[in-house]
Amino acid sequence: MGVRRGGRWLLRPVTFGLAEGVVGLAGPPGVGKSTLLATFATLRRPNAGALHVLGKDISNGTELRAARARIGYLPSRFARAEHMTAGEFVEYAAYFKRTSAAAARAIVKRLDLTEAAGTELALLPPDVRLRAGLAAACVHEPDLVLLDDPFGDLCAAAEPWPGGGAAGSGDAAATIAELIPVLRALAPTVVITAEGCDLLTGWCDRLFTLSRGKLTEQPTRSATTRRGRSAADRRWPDAAGGPDAVPGDHRRGEGPVPRRWLWPVRPWSSAPWTGRPRRIGRRPPLPALPQPARPRARRTPARSAAGV
Repeated sequence: MGVRRGGRWLLRPVTFGLAEGVVGLAGPPGVGKSTLLATFATLRRPNAGALHVLGKDISNGTELRAARARIGYLPSRFARAEHMTAGEFVEYAAYFKRTSAAAARAIVKRLDLTEAAGTELALLPPDVRLRAGLAAACVHEPDLVLLDDPFGDLCAAAEPWPGGGAAGSGDAAATIAELIPVLRALAPTVVITAEGCDLLTGWCDRLFTLSRGKLTEQPTRSATTRRGRSAADRRWPDAAGGPDAVPGDHRRGEGPVPRRWLWPVRPWSSAPWTGRPRRIGRRPPLPALPQPARPRARRTPARSAAGV
């Protein structure tokens, strides 16, 4: 699948799939995350290749409608609905998704929006407004949820003003930590975007970065923990052995070795070393190499006459 916009590739043709779990997509602003998420939501067609969502080919009209009925999409901004209350916004989404009003009341209670249901969206704090958007996107209990930069307003509210005062009274990190279990329980598959990897690392099952039209998968903390060894153990010598040791070769069952032994590999290299450590110390001088004997000049009649 490939996606173009304005004559440039936002996603060069690539073959990939997304299984169940939370999938993170990070990249700087303007790289094409929103356009790519809108393509996953079947709001636009890919410029190259084919796209299958939940086993449905979106090029077929019948399968396209069946796939849209199982997708929940929340854009980064829903400013046109700010004149509505949180309850009205969720009820309108339920009517639009052909769901009963009882399902709207159930999702409002599930996301702890009962007290804020009568308040306008513009007057709600960013975290409560985000919960209202999540309730509207998941009122029909979708199998795939697409969230376009849901933490943008939270991070913007936590940034200090140019004069030095604090823009937001709450802690953005604590608020995001409270929302992570809610996001994981929305649907079997959740795709979420953010500007930086720091907001997605540690709790996403898979993490991708989008840059110059290339999609690159990054290692996540959860994946390395399941393998029983973290990335710091492979990269930094003092990570696993404590203050007096560095990690040995784990693949051959060796334990930590003393600090006087050093990895003969660049410290910024993430590739594990499979050889033996060498001891730190002054390198012995090289033995003097024997100098080759200078060959004697060949005597010729002309040289003999000249006395050479």
